[in-house]
Amino acid sequence: MKAANFLMTYVFVIIFALQVLAQNNPNLNIEPPFWWTEMPMTELQLMVHGERIGDYRASLSYEGVTLDRQLVGDSPNYLFIYLTIEPGTKPGKLTFSLTKGEKDKKPMSFSYELLERKADPLANQGFDASDVIYLLMPDRFSNGDPTNDKVEGMLEGVNRSNPNARHGGDIKGIENNLEYIKELGMTAVWLTPVFENDMTPEYGAYHGYAATDMYKIDRRFGSNQEFKRFVEVCHRNDLKVIMDMIHNHIGDQHWWMKDLPTKDWVHDFEKYGQTNYRGQVQSDPYASQYDLDKLERGWFVAEMPDLNQHNPLVADYLIINTLWWIEYSGIDGIRMDTYVYPYKDYMAKWAKAVMEAYPDFNIVGEAWVETVAHEAYWQENLPGEGGEYNSYLPNVTDFQVYAALQKAFSEPFGWSNGLMQLYFVLTQDRLYSDPNKNVIFMENHDTERYFTTVKENKDHFKMAYAYLMTTRGIPQVYYGSELMFPMDKVPGDGAKRMDMPGGFPDDDRSVFTANGRTERENEAHAYVSKITNWRKGKEVIHSGKLLHFVPDNDVYVYFRHNDSETVMVVINNREAAATISRQKHIEMLRPYAQGHNPLTGETINISEDFDVPAKTATILELK
Repeated sequence: MKAANFLMTYVFVIIFALQVLAQNNPNLNIEPPFWWTEMPMTELQLMVHGERIGDYRASLSYEGVTLDRQLVGDSPNYLFIYLTIEPGTKPGKLTFSLTKGEKDKKPMSFSYELLERKADPLANQGFDASDVIYLLMPDRFSNGDPTNDKVEGMLEGVNRSNPNARHGGDIKGIENNLEYIKELGMTAVWLTPVFENDMTPEYGAYHGYAATDMYKIDRRFGSNQEFKRFVEVCHRNDLKVIMDMIHNHIGDQHWWMKDLPTKDWVHDFEKYGQTNYRGQVQSDPYASQYDLDKLERGWFVAEMPDLNQHNPLVADYLIINTLWWIEYSGIDGIRMDTYVYPYKDYMAKWAKAVMEAYPDFNIVGEAWVETVAHEAYWQENLPGEGGEYNSYLPNVTDFQVYAALQKAFSEPFGWSNGLMQLYFVLTQDRLYSDPNKNVIFMENHDTERYFTTVKENKDHFKMAYAYLMTTRGIPQVYYGSELMFPMDKVPGDGAKRMDMPGGFPDDDRSVFTANGRTERENEAHAYVSKITNWRKGKEVIHSGKLLHFVPDNDVYVYFRHNDSETVMVVINNREAAATISRQKHIEMLRPYAQGHNPLTGETINISEDFDVPAKTATILELK
């Protein structure tokens, strides 16, 4: 009997202890998961999520940290805590006490860690026109860790037979091939989003633009720690890292969608439907509220709930999330997706907060609009009559240069056709606050492959690439461009996003080696590598002035120059050699007698009229 009583008492004590432990360690999800002392901003929002946590109120005693306010939304399962963390605060664990009122005899508690902020001279470097950005899709580049192809509990595995499903590429695969990227002459890597996209197989979220958790790297790509290590390895290899983010929308499988913090956390699809995709509405002085609502509040697609950044809790969450990733991972820049779709006042607030916190950092916003004027509207410090709105966004994606390149070598030369398109687009650069900050490109993950655009004409491809490397702006190169990838013969967006042969265990060849490439791929690889590596050391291309001449009979001549160097570029799209008049270009050629071609090694006499070959871009360093 005594033994039985002892056992019952022992069990009771254990149960009581577990109950107390549960009360003091509630099952909570806290975002961000940790923070740092000495951050460039003092205010921090904590989103605390747990069963009826909204019924509780938090208190805190920690030197240097003040609990300013706490808010509850429409769901009882969220508590938003706002803290001020003063300079000089020591790192350590904050202990929050949670009570349901003054008479609560069984308060809960949870700990939150403040880490010491450590300076890393290689982190957060930013990017500029001295860089060439290599854009790749992690899922399609290389599978370095097949063990994460299928993750228990996640909705989609790998199916390489389906061009619009996951194929298994990951962070480790990219890391394994950094030397290949470096040898091309690239100086920065932009990954399409690596956040968790735990979407259904029917949707196919291999692209990463339907986030289901904004604080987690998708486990099929790797872990948060692996991404942080990847950034560090890139930095040791003189490569910067640009992270793709999306503040316009999330995926419909995001854990928020099962329990929205507030009723207006996302916009009402029943009311606003799908967006009108008309980004120009944002800068239209005559825009109707109906069109603005469709753009800003309509969902991008039915599977992507549209975030309401006019809800202050949402806005604060997104800004804190951005700063957390910058500090945690050491990334050098952000490419913000669908920049013109959210509320523009929020996007300005976000960009300003990021750039004030990290002045050496950089951001480029995707502004897919139809004219230079609409594009320029989104760059910071807009000059002229449109200057009433300041976006605080340093860089825009230059879809106007992209559009000009689509026509420059795919249509006959004429008054406003062909090469004239390249001239026309630059004549409007006065509309930008700084056109040299524009990110320029021939193709990306959303467009037709450029080699297909020019009907697989190698000469046209090379001339376009030479223009990309020598005109103003920050060049971005899409993976596979260096191999003249055409559109794949598959349905859907997968046609633009083919796998890199050799990046996957079962591939029968590898384009990462010369022996594994076709003759055409090696030709393209050699050309791209030579001109891109040449560009790396050319300050005159990075920041020099640009002077150009009106294209004449399918020949376009322009110069990049500074106080110490002048480079002449002649794009001859004729079927025959072209004679270049010294007298016509004398304002730039007068001091010079020779031109050295860094691609061929040839030196030519430019003290008189000279010829350039047909269907070439001739680059001359003037001597």
